[in-house]
Amino acid sequence: MSIGDSICALCRASHRLLVRRLARASERPYFQLRALRAVAVEGIENQVGLAERLIIDAPAVSRMVARLEKDGLLTRREGDDRRSVRLAVTDAAAPELEAMAAGLAWLDGELRRHLSLEEQATLQRLLEKVERGMAEAP
Repeated sequence: MSIGDSICALCRASHRLLVRRLARASERPYFQLRALRAVAVEGIENQVGLAERLIIDAPAVSRMVARLEKDGLLTRREGDDRRSVRLAVTDAAAPELEAMAAGLAWLDGELRRHLSLEEQATLQRLLEKVERGMAEAP
């Protein structure tokens, strides 16, 4: 199995475990929780950035943002120019953000329990190195 295959397999397994865990804490679909976290924690301010972060197309993001706005968890505000819109989470999103944070902390613990502290540090360093290299790739 190639490194890429192994990384993809780990991503699928991690995603599956996280989705199951989040289903116990929230009725929201994973991608809605992920979108709220991207706006609240990761600094994503617009739908284009959200589409890139979630790796989904613009129409899907637009529908998701509309749903989250309708449910009172997200607002659209005027951006820097007339065509841009800035996204912001509302106070009502706090329980969903807490559920996502708890789910991610649980997943981190699950991943770490299979490695020694030294292995965790090495893996973290190597993942960061590969990510930097991939970001610089043409």
